[in-house]
Parts: sequence; C-alpha cells; structure tokens
Amino acid sequence: METATKTKKIVYTGKTHTTGGREHGVAVSSDGNLDITLSTPGTDGVGTNPEQLFAAGWSACFEGALGIGARKMHVILPKDTAIDAEVDLVSDETGYSLQARLYVSLPGIEKDLAQKLVDFAHGACPYSKAIRGNVAVQISLV
Repeated sequence: METATKTKKIVYTGKTHTTGGREHGVAVSSDGNLDITLSTPGTDGVGTNPEQLFAAGWSACFEGALGIGARKMHVILPKDTAIDAEVDLVSDETGYSLQARLYVSLPGIEKDLAQKLVDFAHGACPYSKAIRGNVAVQISLV
C-alpha cells in the first residue's frame, strides 16, 4: 500500500464494510449512504455486483474529469452529457480479469473538441489512472 507523503493530500476516503462477497453479500458504507445487497453476476440474485459498481463509479468519476477539462478549455458541458459504462468480468487460463468500455455523449460539442475533452478526462480521472495498463479499455464518443 502506498503511504501518503507531504506532496499528497487525502481529499476523501470511502469506507465500506462487506460480508458475504459476491454470493449473498452485503456492503455498507461507514456513513450509511451505501447499503447494498451483492449477488453473483449473471445469476437471479437480487443485488448488484462489483462490475456494476465499478462501472457506476468510473463513469461518474470520468464525467467529473470531463467537467474539469471543460472548465480548463472554457467550454460548457451540455446538460445532457452522459456516459454509458460496460465492465466485463472475463476469464482465461490465467484466471479472472476485467475489460471495460465507456461510451461518452457530449451532444452539441464539435467532434475534435469533444475528443480533446475525452482525452483530458481519461488522463485526469483517478479510475482511468488506476486501471491504466491493467485493464483493456475502449473509450468512444457517441
């Protein structure tokens, strides 16, 4: 685990307590705002799964990074900016891994500028940084 240094400032720490894992698990945040049931992907379970949670977190973070880029480039993001995220749980002879796709919609923004915003966001988003080189990623403007 990387330790904090004088140049790093912790902005926020998300804390959860999880029991039961993917099968009939429960995850609760320390502040109680997140209280979810977990289930195995592709089953009839009633809960969500880590892949859906990752997709939601990454797409929300990415949209925040788009906003930072837009402010730096003096652009106003459309109110209907949207990101569809897909996170696949895949397996091969080495075990399980993830692959992911983001579909970014920036209606009304010229394509070259939209691509610059997407490139900025992918470079700035902490989720994108965390998975860079570890997860096959495809990001598309739609």
